[in-house]
Amino acid sequence: MTTVLESLNRALHQALLTDPQALLLGEDILDPYGGAFKVTQGCSTNFPERVLSTPISEAAIVGIATGMAMRGLHPVVEIMFGDFIPLIADQLINHLAKFRWMYNDQVHVPVVIRTPMGGYRGYGPTHSQTLEKIFLGIPGIKVIAANNFTDPGTMLYHTIRFEEDPLLFIEHKLLYPLTIFEEIVNQDLQRQTLPGNSTYPTYRLSLRGAPDPQITFLAYGYMAELASQALRKLAYEEEIFGELIVPAQLTPFEISSVLDPVQKSRRMITIEEGSLTLGWGAEIISRILENLPTSTIRVARLAAEDHPIPVSPILEKNTLPDITDIIASVHALLTIP
Repeated sequence: MTTVLESLNRALHQALLTDPQALLLGEDILDPYGGAFKVTQGCSTNFPERVLSTPISEAAIVGIATGMAMRGLHPVVEIMFGDFIPLIADQLINHLAKFRWMYNDQVHVPVVIRTPMGGYRGYGPTHSQTLEKIFLGIPGIKVIAANNFTDPGTMLYHTIRFEEDPLLFIEHKLLYPLTIFEEIVNQDLQRQTLPGNSTYPTYRLSLRGAPDPQITFLAYGYMAELASQALRKLAYEEEIFGELIVPAQLTPFEISSVLDPVQKSRRMITIEEGSLTLGWGAEIISRILENLPTSTIRVARLAAEDHPIPVSPILEKNTLPDITDIIASVHALLTIP
């Protein structure tokens, strides 16, 4: 069975094979190491001229990739840990995201920036964060979050081959060993593709044969996997039935795809691993309430505590959301008339 890591690795190999303009840049991505999480394993062996190991300077890496893209190449940058993306903020926000508009569509900057995010591994406050929300409100930047309910490699391959503008591709560390949905046998979840973007799809997942949902979860990345486990636990142990909406494209976000499910269930919880304040969930809920009658919709947000992520496993567990937190949020929301 294919894991998320294998799917992403296969996509990089396929892109390098089929696109002579594609290159990989990043720290320690050459074999035999193959990157901190092994997503680039084998690429430098098979394509030695187009896999470039770089110095430890994230801003320089993205700056070089910007110049490459403006000259017609398709660079893919690996940032070793997502915690380091603030180091590329100037290049990404003030250059990559702006050049097409500044030069009246005479130039495109198709840089794909891949990076692993997230905690739960005891890596501490500077290697465990979920920081993509920093870039969600920046015009000109598309943000995609891999999940295990689709084939993430298919999405990554498309970004490299066909995107003309900069794209931030988020990969949660704990997703890497998980099997992609298409290859799980005897699956108790059924998947429906919601209307909207077919390249970076939004899925609705529910238990087979379950009655109409009492609550809607909206989660992305690894949080979607945790939400699916909570969905099962609530159904099997308490007969509380829900549904899970999993978007791949975080921004620009198509709110229309989630309005109908939320209107039917009337209760929704957004689940994210980033810190609560000014998070992704706040924006989603705001836009839902702008489009649906607020008197009939009940909403809640679940996210990490507004606190640096500890190294201690016990303290880290108390800082980041887990299945117990999701279930507690459901219980609280269901008590509101």
